[in-house]
Amino acid sequence: MRDVHIAVGILALVLNALAFLLGSIAWLRRTPSPWFWRTLRSGQAVVALEAALGGILLLLGRHAGNLHYLYGALPLVVGLIAEQLRLSAATMVLDAREIEDAQAVGRLPKQEQREIVMAIMRREIGSMTLAALVVVVLIARAAAVAH
Repeated sequence: MRDVHIAVGILALVLNALAFLLGSIAWLRRTPSPWFWRTLRSGQAVVALEAALGGILLLLGRHAGNLHYLYGALPLVVGLIAEQLRLSAATMVLDAREIEDAQAVGRLPKQEQREIVMAIMRREIGSMTLAALVVVVLIARAAAVAH
């Protein structure tokens, strides 16, 4: 079971590092990236699986240091916070441009609509890309302090 936990941890690290790379490229190029979102969501699912496996190992009496548990649980918290930032991206962009709602965006010229959509997309990708990087660091730290 410990070996499975290690293998899943490596997979979580790799997927989140790849999500960071793909997200960085998409953010810099200002283009949507379906592969970024697929990789990110896969990485998030594997992080949840990794945390569950860690919980099972703990219940089976396999103990690690407190820092390992902290670094193992924090990626879940980071993911939740990043999702909240992603969900608020549209509101932040619209508020910054003093636009009251999505219907008001629909009344703007097509070019302005596109600029707003791209700004929202870029903000979403940016927050999730940074979260993926933080998750990579946390998983690496969890591995470093494991016994």
